[in-house]
Amino acid sequence: MGENPKRAKRPDGASSIYFGNDGYWHGRVTVGIRDDGKPDRRHVMSKVSEAEIIKKVRKLESQRDAGKVRKAGKAWTLGAWLLHWVEEIAKPSVRDSTYSGYEVDVRVHLVPGLGAHRLEKLEPEHLERFYSKMLAKGSKPATVHHVHRSLKTALNHALRRGHVTRNVAMLAAAPKVEEEEIEPYDLEEVQRLLAEAAKLPNSARWSVALALGLRQGEALGLRWSDVDLRHGVIRVRMNRLRPKYRHGCGGDCGSKAGYCKQRVRKNEDTANTKSRAGRRVIGLPDELARLMELHKNEQDRDRRRAGQEWRETGFVFTSPFGEPLVPSTDYDAWKDLLVSAKVRDGRLHDARHTAATVLLILGVPERVVMQIMGWSSSAMAARYQHVTSGILADVAKRVGGLIWEVAKEGTGGDSEPPGRAR
Repeated sequence: MGENPKRAKRPDGASSIYFGNDGYWHGRVTVGIRDDGKPDRRHVMSKVSEAEIIKKVRKLESQRDAGKVRKAGKAWTLGAWLLHWVEEIAKPSVRDSTYSGYEVDVRVHLVPGLGAHRLEKLEPEHLERFYSKMLAKGSKPATVHHVHRSLKTALNHALRRGHVTRNVAMLAAAPKVEEEEIEPYDLEEVQRLLAEAAKLPNSARWSVALALGLRQGEALGLRWSDVDLRHGVIRVRMNRLRPKYRHGCGGDCGSKAGYCKQRVRKNEDTANTKSRAGRRVIGLPDELARLMELHKNEQDRDRRRAGQEWRETGFVFTSPFGEPLVPSTDYDAWKDLLVSAKVRDGRLHDARHTAATVLLILGVPERVVMQIMGWSSSAMAARYQHVTSGILADVAKRVGGLIWEVAKEGTGGDSEPPGRAR
């Protein structure tokens, strides 16, 4: 009597296919060597037919030959992998601000929404349904797109480590993000803002935003060591970070860490600007150099008034006691300024758009505008063309000193412009 073909003996290491007593077809494929030196044999099964199990075995052999077999070991859930990735892989290797974005995406959105899926069984359709649910619940397309990018990054790490054989986020369709509308303030609005800002502490803060287009973190991160009034330049090198805190009480107060009375700050005041283009030297217009000199004198008076309570931090824009300005407080001051100047509501970033628009209206070469604004791509300038193309030519002739007239009137004339090497 011949040998049962379903249990035919095969060479060591070869794939095997057989029909078991459990009523299933089984296939076993050697895909490599485990850490303990023993063969890594993978098992597949089917109740349908021998043809079906042959198909599964051939697929596994093809993955093995292409080096795309999932790494041996306990299977990850997506949630477990994301938490491992964000804390153990991303956190030590990226900027604090980047980590914060990843952490929110993982903790607030991805783990609750998709975390129960087996990592290797995740499909593009799972992601697309999840994105649709986010949008239906009121998330903005930009938020969903950020979540998608974070997931794609996390899955790339899983792919490189052999935990998955493909990155399904590369296949899933993410929501389209509409390009941010640029809404610069016109010249009359700038004049009113500067006139009101002249009445406030740190008034030069808003002149810096409207004339030079510094990002919020760049303006608040300026130190006097970055400002050369004699030669009329500032060096943009650092970003002011939003404070992050941990409990100083061990969590016993019952409040969030930021409201703990014994809170301890866990991040630095500043960090390097995000890109090489962001680190730049900018020339100061004469009018702005004068305002910066006046601001320096005012800070000196604050220092004398505060006495021993003054904290010497070296920042250009500070509280009356020398503490660097907190970004959220700075944002609130901007909103109050808009109201007092009777100017339409807008984002703080719109002041940056205004500076870029004025430079382009004046015909400043695009490469110079990129240097001043800290852009790394000329594509950014193209976004402003629809704003500048419709402005009449005589506007450019008026821009030169117009936005500074009211600001100069508010200086009181109690200080001469700083000396300047020509």
